[in-house]
Amino acid sequence: MEKLVPLALPPAPLKLGKKNGQIWVWDELRKKNLVLTPEEWVRQHLVHYLRTELAYPATAFALEGGFKLYGKTQRTDLLIYNKGKALMIGECKAPQVKITQETFDQACRYNLHYQVPYLLISNGLETYWAKVNKEENKLSFIPEALSFESLISGF
Repeated sequence: MEKLVPLALPPAPLKLGKKNGQIWVWDELRKKNLVLTPEEWVRQHLVHYLRTELAYPATAFALEGGFKLYGKTQRTDLLIYNKGKALMIGECKAPQVKITQETFDQACRYNLHYQVPYLLISNGLETYWAKVNKEENKLSFIPEALSFESLISGF
């Protein structure tokens, strides 16, 4: 991994190590070391932010879950659940990856499978929250971050 880019998310007290020339990070939720890619750098900060600032419980997260869509295996960066029901898809990009319409299209494709009411998109520098309007087939952007309480109450 190249230089660790400062993000526009709160600093996270990550446990980093180096092995065989690679930087590794301890993932508190998955209880294992992971290679610290730029995307993982964003995911770890985003998870920390959701947990510490917005009161998302550790039990609400599913990270890098796989599913089939049109016969192809896909992988969500993060899903937020409450009582077994998926509520939000989170899509993380590396800081150098610009968030574009294609990024939102990717999250919306994943939502064909999960049918969640909310999306969260971040590259660590920009973060977008959106409510999914299935009837009108569009997203409504939410100007503020959603606490877990807001998310489960339907905003």
